[in-house]
Amino acid sequence: MINKLVDKIKKTNAPIVVGLDPMLSYVPEFIQKKAFAEFGETPEGAAEAIWQFNKAIVDATYDLIPAVKPQIAMYEQFGIEGMKAYQKTVDYCHEKDLVVIGDIKRGDIGSTSAAYAVGHLGKVQIGSKSYATFNEDFATVNPYLGTDGIKPFVDVCKEEKKGIFILVKTSNPSSGEFQDRVIDGRPLYEWVGEKVAEWGADCMGDSYSYVGAVVGATYPEMGKVLRKVMPKSFILVPGYGAQGGKGADLVHFFNEDGLGAIVNSSRGIIAAYKQDKYKEMGITEENFADASRAAVKDMVADISGALASR
Repeated sequence: MINKLVDKIKKTNAPIVVGLDPMLSYVPEFIQKKAFAEFGETPEGAAEAIWQFNKAIVDATYDLIPAVKPQIAMYEQFGIEGMKAYQKTVDYCHEKDLVVIGDIKRGDIGSTSAAYAVGHLGKVQIGSKSYATFNEDFATVNPYLGTDGIKPFVDVCKEEKKGIFILVKTSNPSSGEFQDRVIDGRPLYEWVGEKVAEWGADCMGDSYSYVGAVVGATYPEMGKVLRKVMPKSFILVPGYGAQGGKGADLVHFFNEDGLGAIVNSSRGIIAAYKQDKYKEMGITEENFADASRAAVKDMVADISGALASR
């Protein structure tokens, strides 16, 4: 799957991923009203609203982008009905030939980690049959339980030719409380980056490993160091746009070939219709997905321009 991701980035010339993180407050009122009229102000109604919202955004952007990243918490908050919307979103994105990165941030040990890996990336055995359930192409994984928590995911990735992105240096302001702690003369995130490179060394696609890393756009200098520590790992870069990252900050996340990183924007794209910039273009709440398409184009131009001028 890492080969497919690289190929789609080359074809679209867009090293970006759209984060499908649909807070209900992002969903236009007319979509909410229609869903609530059918299902009531219930978890089922909320799930229907976010599904319709997602579908419209995917329809408006799928030809411009290589991948999407649904954040599972935004669906889990609505319980079983929300998880149904998550599954419908994953399946629909696959129908559009998009690579799906399940932002699940799982991490446990032994059989528990194996169950997470099977449920999201592999196949679960039921009697004489096996089923791919959530069936994402990549998943985000927390490494702080060590190799015990990562190995089950790597084993499934090898078997299914899928991938993971391991949290190394996250974009949130308090990430440094633990990740920047100096151990034996080096910050913890560098030690984690070295393990990512080690875990991925025998799990290679054509040019890049199935084992990637998450490094926030808000820490460009750290990204520069980690790019060297993990030369064969694709880097998933959150924190663009709404969290402050911009194209000029991102060049060091990429290798000289212009590959090696994929940049995420969530609310900057899915809630773009709320921004004055797109309102001034005449985009209203009713054609919100047009703003998402315009935001994707603007993001691609920003990142491409920065890479071209480095």
